[in-house]
Amino acid sequence: MNWDSFAQWGARFADWGAEYHKTIRARPVRARVKPGDIAAQLPAKPPETGEPMEQIFADFEAIIMPGMTHHQHPGFFAYFPTNATPPSILAEYLIANLSAQCMIWQTAPAANELETVVLDWLRQALGLPEEFQGVVQGSASEATLVAALTMRERALGWTGNSTGLSTRERLRVYTTLEVHSSIDRAMWVSGIGQDNLVRIPTQGPLRSMDTDRLRDAIEQDIAAGYRPAGIIACVGGTSTGAVDQIADVVAVAREFDLYVHVDAAWAGNAMLCPEFRTLWTGVEGADSVVFNPQKWMGGQFDGSMHFVRTPEELNNTLSIEPEYLKTHGKEGFRNYSEWSISLGRRFRALKYWFLIRAYGLEEFRNRIRNHVIWSGEVCEAIRRMDGFEIVTEPVLSLFTFRCPGDDMMQQHLVDAINDDGRIYITQGLHKGRKMIRFQVGQFDATREDVLAAAGVINDVWKALK
Repeated sequence: MNWDSFAQWGARFADWGAEYHKTIRARPVRARVKPGDIAAQLPAKPPETGEPMEQIFADFEAIIMPGMTHHQHPGFFAYFPTNATPPSILAEYLIANLSAQCMIWQTAPAANELETVVLDWLRQALGLPEEFQGVVQGSASEATLVAALTMRERALGWTGNSTGLSTRERLRVYTTLEVHSSIDRAMWVSGIGQDNLVRIPTQGPLRSMDTDRLRDAIEQDIAAGYRPAGIIACVGGTSTGAVDQIADVVAVAREFDLYVHVDAAWAGNAMLCPEFRTLWTGVEGADSVVFNPQKWMGGQFDGSMHFVRTPEELNNTLSIEPEYLKTHGKEGFRNYSEWSISLGRRFRALKYWFLIRAYGLEEFRNRIRNHVIWSGEVCEAIRRMDGFEIVTEPVLSLFTFRCPGDDMMQQHLVDAINDDGRIYITQGLHKGRKMIRFQVGQFDATREDVLAAAGVINDVWKALK
């Protein structure tokens, strides 16, 4: 392919993308394939010579597309959608064309400085204090790992990287059962170990960390010879939307000089709306915070916004500067690779710059507010269904419910709904019981799209009985 044919195919791909999004409602949300179906249609060996783009694209449509679950579908109520919007997609086109390695300032000065500005825009938009500074990580999982490494190094006097952990006292990190599984992985990868992740019971309607039990656990660990390192709190837990009382968690952390990381991967988006910020009261006392714009703002994966109150702690944990990475004769810049796990970095800030400028903050706020309202309406419709139970009340646009019957019936209903194809939902566990999870967040969903979900659930249930 030469650059002339590249331009022709680029236009064709753009036409295909626009048509895909305009007609996406006609597709089943979840792929209707069995494991192995796609691989069985692909050659076992790579081609020795190039193939025409026409054939490659035809195979994409015939083989790949039937195996795709459509995260941009307005009937996607499972997990959290990875939204994609026109300005963000177009910016990704530019990012791919530039293909810049944005590891340090001198390899991409504009990318470096734009990242600083865009992250500060978002800091202001969320109402975080000025001392917070941001970096774009690949995912919230990466941000959580960075936080775990930072709390590890801070607790060990910034010597863990050099001496290793084998002869050091065992560290402890505190969280609840409501947090995302990425916290477990962060314990594995950081070397702290899952056995040293202490699960604190929750209490209240928001399933918040019991800070009295937290304080007791810390004191017991100190008495037993452990070294407490940090606390990972959540605002909008993935399963039920659980919200820790951040001010109370921070107060306990300060008693024991512990690092506090707040995982607000989903709900952090809602903090664009001032009226929802009561859900993270006290966040200004946290050491780091993360949220994912693709979950509600329309900036597609990848890219997570990681804010830290003391950037020097990231540098103390992650900075490594061989001679070939030094920028001589320049000052007043940040090398964001020293704030991240990966040395290699994409120009992710560009798509958020396009996104924020194209929509403006008020458009994001309006969509988030609508989703919260519409999710509440679906919740009330399900509450009125005979024998149905609301298990956890709405937190922003997320709630959970059960149909009549045992745990097997809950899964049976979830599977039947997803096989129906009109909407996509997932199951979960709450207090040992299986429940059905419902969350609104697809960027272009309308009220009609969302309220139709209650009708689908009712129709499928009646067909099962």
